[in-house]
Amino acid sequence: MEQVRTAEHLWQVWVDTRQRIVSFHEVEGCQMLEFRNRELFISCMEQYTGKQYRYQ
Repeated sequence: MEQVRTAEHLWQVWVDTRQRIVSFHEVEGCQMLEFRNRELFISCMEQYTGKQYRYQ
């Protein structure tokens, strides 16, 4: 049976490596990361948590 995807999930975060901040909204001067895979997104967030990044 063929599965049809009606909407693709997209997770976006903006990362400031200088101030060690991960933002869930657009921040000027920060690098944007996009994830289309939930497991990869969670893994990346766990890595930033391990490096003691702050979230906003």
